[in-house]
Amino acid sequence: MRSAVLAGGAASRFGGRPKGLEMVGGERVLDRIVDTVRAATGSLPQLLANDPEAAGWRPDLAVVPDVVRHCGSLGGLYTAVSAKDDPVLVVAWDMPFVTEGLLRELIQGSEGHDVFLPQSEGPLGVEPLCGVYGPACAEPMRRCIDEEDYRTTAFHREVRSGTLPLERVRELGDPATLFFNANEPDDLKLAEQLWRGLHQSSA
Repeated sequence: MRSAVLAGGAASRFGGRPKGLEMVGGERVLDRIVDTVRAATGSLPQLLANDPEAAGWRPDLAVVPDVVRHCGSLGGLYTAVSAKDDPVLVVAWDMPFVTEGLLRELIQGSEGHDVFLPQSEGPLGVEPLCGVYGPACAEPMRRCIDEEDYRTTAFHREVRSGTLPLERVRELGDPATLFFNANEPDDLKLAEQLWRGLHQSSA
């Protein structure tokens, strides 16, 4: 299955620094995610990014800018889905603790669905920036963009959506850790603490 790492956003909370280039456990978050995605899919992901410097972040990745700009995460998802006529695994680049096991479960569970997401403990009940999207999502996504409805789940009513149950997600790891995202500088400190805890527990 093809894959894409979503590296959007202006990183205003990081003073304009690309947040995926920050370090957690001595490794850039971007590199952690790329390695995890490659392990799950067997190939390198595309890097969906609008930053003019993105080609230098990981020269081995193909960089694809948003087809439609200024649409938030939905614009990145639309770009990933519309690139080719096959399903795509999409992962946001600020989730340093997403695991190969979780991604494999999403890939395996996606058959028969146009969008397949893990359930989470967050406000949406699902994690839209860590899931599998099929080609049937492209047109409904574009309609939402044209209507300026940029919610990442707004198009779900028009497609076959499915979820990986929260109970199964918990078997794969603590959802709060799996879907932890580093949105602010203070989050990096917490990420380091989480990394140390995971590293010690696996030692």
